[in-house]
Amino acid sequence: MKKKDTRILLVDDEPDIIEILTYNLSNEGYQIETAINGRDALEKANDWKPHLVLLDVMMPEMDGIETCEQLRKNPRLSNLVIVFLTARSEDYSQVAGLEAGADDYITKPIKPKVLTSKIKAALRRFKSVNSNNDFIEAGDLVINREEYKIIYKGKDIILPRKEFELVSLLASKPQKVFEREEILNRVWGNEVIVGGRTIDVHIRKLREKIGDQHFKTVKGVGYKYVI
Repeated sequence: MKKKDTRILLVDDEPDIIEILTYNLSNEGYQIETAINGRDALEKANDWKPHLVLLDVMMPEMDGIETCEQLRKNPRLSNLVIVFLTARSEDYSQVAGLEAGADDYITKPIKPKVLTSKIKAALRRFKSVNSNNDFIEAGDLVINREEYKIIYKGKDIILPRKEFELVSLLASKPQKVFEREEILNRVWGNEVIVGGRTIDVHIRKLREKIGDQHFKTVKGVGYKYVI
């Protein structure tokens, strides 16, 4: 995907932040659109279909968490990348953002090099790169990567993009233990700096949706998918 063809929606109620983000990302060659609150963001995302949304957590009318959840429910935006902007002290926001379906987060104050690095890494993963197989079958779980579709025990399951990529990776080789570092590199990218809780949050959500029995923790090592 070329930069000039890449659309990024910036969502923040602070004009100074929008100005900084627009300046840095426009200089990188991306197409930029902006929104000042969650409701505005939902309308623009549906019409403009961005590849990535950079989303502030604390906003009037509709906060970033609710906005993220609504974006994930929109079938027109099934492959959308969502990156949160959070204050350095907002650990709770980072966890809530990941649980709502965010792919990553960037802490304020924003450092231009970190911003561009994370955006580039996230966009490189716009098309899933975790497995060479478009079709994965692991017991009662069937994954069609080409159609971005998961069926478990005959029922369709809708997952946020990162959960989809994580279960696709683990289920691609049932019983294999994937080390935490490998999971981070293959699902989040080796240029993305995320906390260890990121994997744990996503595994917890997958256990709730697919079944606790399928995701085994190997203490001090990582995770594996069990049929």
